[in-house]
Amino acid sequence: MIKHFVIFGFILAAVTITGISFFLQADDMGNCGKNPSSELNCQKVDAIVAVSGGDTTARTNEAIAMYENGWSDILIFSGAAEDKTGPSNALVMKRAALAAGVPASSIMTDEDSETTSQNAKNSKNIFTANDIKSVILVTSGYHQRRASLEFEKQAGTVKILNHPLRTDKDWSFMWWMSPTGWFLAVSEIIKVGIFYASGAV
Repeated sequence: MIKHFVIFGFILAAVTITGISFFLQADDMGNCGKNPSSELNCQKVDAIVAVSGGDTTARTNEAIAMYENGWSDILIFSGAAEDKTGPSNALVMKRAALAAGVPASSIMTDEDSETTSQNAKNSKNIFTANDIKSVILVTSGYHQRRASLEFEKQAGTVKILNHPLRTDKDWSFMWWMSPTGWFLAVSEIIKVGIFYASGAV
């Protein structure tokens, strides 16, 4: 009997972990290769959007890599300063892109957003001003679902393709092995619940 309970417990844990992983890590481009193609959700887009927070450096580097691989001619970096005495996260991200060889003419920034909701609202203004109709949204795996919900709420007819980082300093395939991973997962699930309840996270 005890053996059966143990087996059931392992199965339940595995199903729970897998379900959380798939739910949070919304990924529209999982079947795409390194470069754009004619496949569904694998075409070149008008812009790549990376939002700051968590492992901002990893998010920035992923957006730059996608730019270099031909996914878009435009990078949009969104995020206010974490330390109000210093530059905005978006500016730091832009500097990293410039250092990587991305021309300034290919970079747009939103330096005011302090929340995911603000990231979406302010990015929408950039989309409208520049006639952007399709974007790839880059953020950490645990954050992708909520970011997607916020951007889809604001973006209207703009096509949003989700592209979560597979791993960064805060999140990986083995996220469930650490207290931090569980904290991030549970926090995001709660925030997604609040989004559905109020539409404002």
